[in-house]
Amino acid sequence: MSVAAITTRPEESGAHGSKLMKAVHELLPVFAERATKADEDDAFVADNYALLKEAGLVEAGVPEELGGGGAEVAELAEMLRVMAHACGSTALAFSMHTHQVAIPAWRWRHQKVAAVEPLLKRVAAEKLILLSSGGSDWIGGSGKAVKVEGGYRISARKAFTSGAEAGNILMTGAITQADDGTPTVIHFGAPMKAPEVKVVDTWRTLGMRGTGSNDVVIEDLFIPDAAVAFSRKAGEWHPVFQIIATTAFPLIYAAYLGVAESARDIAIELAGKREPNAYSLDLAGRMDTSLRAAQLAHRWMLETVARNAPSADTVNEVMIGRALVARHGIETVELAMELAGGAGFYRRNGLERRLRDIQGARYHPLQQGPQARYAGATAFGLPTAEIF
Repeated sequence: MSVAAITTRPEESGAHGSKLMKAVHELLPVFAERATKADEDDAFVADNYALLKEAGLVEAGVPEELGGGGAEVAELAEMLRVMAHACGSTALAFSMHTHQVAIPAWRWRHQKVAAVEPLLKRVAAEKLILLSSGGSDWIGGSGKAVKVEGGYRISARKAFTSGAEAGNILMTGAITQADDGTPTVIHFGAPMKAPEVKVVDTWRTLGMRGTGSNDVVIEDLFIPDAAVAFSRKAGEWHPVFQIIATTAFPLIYAAYLGVAESARDIAIELAGKREPNAYSLDLAGRMDTSLRAAQLAHRWMLETVARNAPSADTVNEVMIGRALVARHGIETVELAMELAGGAGFYRRNGLERRLRDIQGARYHPLQQGPQARYAGATAFGLPTAEIF
């Protein structure tokens, strides 16, 4: 199926979805044309980010009252899913900015948190790109924050910073000591243009090569007390992280779902050039069944977000969905490779790139072991605060 033929789900288009998806569809042919070169050259999709800014997608998740597009999480997920049909790297990297906007937007809408307004207004007015340091900043925290007069001195190395080259602010944290000696994580935005912040070119990977997910090294950066958004106990779930996990992962995994869907379409097109037989029918049926399982799991993630009540339970439901999208998405692409036959082995057909890109779905939190333990503890009514 060509990128122009990708459909948008009506129930996920929402009040702002039609305008949003029109902008996305106009970009797909360009993204598809550039995807191969970015993959082969290990090159960040910087030119695509310029187009995302021009199209108004950077501020899509900012509430309209604050100058943005007003898109909800389901609409943003649809944007990323469709984008991934053309270029998985662009969709995944942009999902990191998108969820960093969606989280404060959710807090502004539903918790009336006024403190997030300045950031959201700046994203809309200045088209700022927000970065996430991902798994390197998970519940345990990373980096060191030393208390000094008026603030903290930060030193850290943040891996997997997708889109680092294009970023303006890294939404991150570092570990310090509370007055009683308890390890505590402070959260703040690190300006990427500060001389104490450097991007280190480390991204040479199996797949998602165009995401530019390089390391960011912070050396003795001063963060004033007023710039600390919140602090929490290290190694333990905090209510803000329940919001983060519930909101972010349906957006991140929308990109992987789009990769799986596009692999399915390529395989059908390639296999359709041969006379169908019992084996190819079996493979196609198993492939579509796996894909449907991934789609249903992702829909469950979005339905969980729509409850607008983040908690330990919604984290469990979203992470179950994340595990199922990963498992069935990977299986879908593996079956697509088998169905396509030898043609799928040629890079020019784009299928082997999807096979490599989909492998990234394995590595985001909660990974297989912690996710299973979290779900098991929830099933038995046991504490989950330290399972991550």
